[in-house]
Amino acid sequence: MELFELLERVTKFFEGRQIQYFVTGGIASAAYGEPRLTNDIDIVAAITMKHIPDVIKAFPPEEFYVSEEAIRDAIRRHGQFNIIHPSSGLKIDVIIGRDSEFDRSRFSRIRRIQPAEPYQANFASPEDVIIKKMEYYREGGSDKHLRDITGILKVAGEEIDRVYIDSWAQRLDLVEIWNAVQRRLREDP
Repeated sequence: MELFELLERVTKFFEGRQIQYFVTGGIASAAYGEPRLTNDIDIVAAITMKHIPDVIKAFPPEEFYVSEEAIRDAIRRHGQFNIIHPSSGLKIDVIIGRDSEFDRSRFSRIRRIQPAEPYQANFASPEDVIIKKMEYYREGGSDKHLRDITGILKVAGEEIDRVYIDSWAQRLDLVEIWNAVQRRLREDP
């Protein structure tokens, strides 16, 4: 199984059950910015306890590894669980959406993108990908997040709503990182 085949399978699952979702992380960064390799799919989804049997059925144990208890735990604490395709080494990180102002904003700004033939999927907006990448950088310090951000800003350029990013950077205490990203971009356009 290839990455975009797995992405199609999981997005069709969510859409078939009318579960709100959007793709984020490395795949979204590459869709809006500079291409990069990734073996995982990050998806924020509004999965509830009633969806657990359907998740287990859609990703059967003879083909996938998914833990029912991990799903329950992720839903209870608004965390994440994994769906792993062992034969390909691919992994889906399903992040349970929170009832927060920022997540409501992210869900309201979804973009419909065609990541591969013949399907479309819901993606986080490029601005929301940037904001989450800044949060991940603050948490772990990985330079890949800064590379992803600058890649999006270089490719999307004027299409990026910087006022929106400025606003959330202030609210989420990311101003220092956002200013550093913009300096980095000016120094290496």
